[in-house]
Amino acid sequence: MTARVEFFFDLSSPWTCLAFHNLPGVLDRAGAAAVYRPILVGGVFNAVNPAVYAAREQVDNRRLSHGWKVLKDWARLAGVPMHFPSPWHPAKSIAAMRFCCALEDDQAALLRFARGAFASYFDRQENLDDPAVLMAVADAEGLDGAALAAAAGSDAVKARLRANTDELIARGGYGSPTIFVDRDDMYFGNDQLVLVEAALTR
Repeated sequence: MTARVEFFFDLSSPWTCLAFHNLPGVLDRAGAAAVYRPILVGGVFNAVNPAVYAAREQVDNRRLSHGWKVLKDWARLAGVPMHFPSPWHPAKSIAAMRFCCALEDDQAALLRFARGAFASYFDRQENLDDPAVLMAVADAEGLDGAALAAAAGSDAVKARLRANTDELIARGGYGSPTIFVDRDDMYFGNDQLVLVEAALTR
């Protein structure tokens, strides 16, 4: 089955965590497949969406405060543990996303690692920036954490993460998760998955 969906993601985003858990149901109902593409969302924000940083600095940002409430409503609906924001927010996530890029060619392993990393950060509130935490997540998912850490530090993996991030920016993306249907039809965020499903079943 050819993948009609591309899921560009960064592990540090709570909305991405929700979309990651909700997307498989969409794919099953639509009879579609997806390919998962790791990016560095900070690089995207720096290039095309710096307003995210300004919003975080506002002491009384009502939209942001209400967003945390809505996030937990969505998490409850999806049955996904969501203890956020955590003491480690905002996470830089560069080490985590290099781990993901090292696994990108093995999508099944990437999905196992990402699922474990999401639980580590958003359920157990562990430090996503700590390579020891990432290695422990990999080991718990049946992967070789030490070998994965070594691969994540390679020039090839670093270049791949930059290339994925640059590709998303070039294609119009501005955050995580960004979802494409049939290459050019772009959607953003967990709440637009209903639109993704509609696009897949039209």
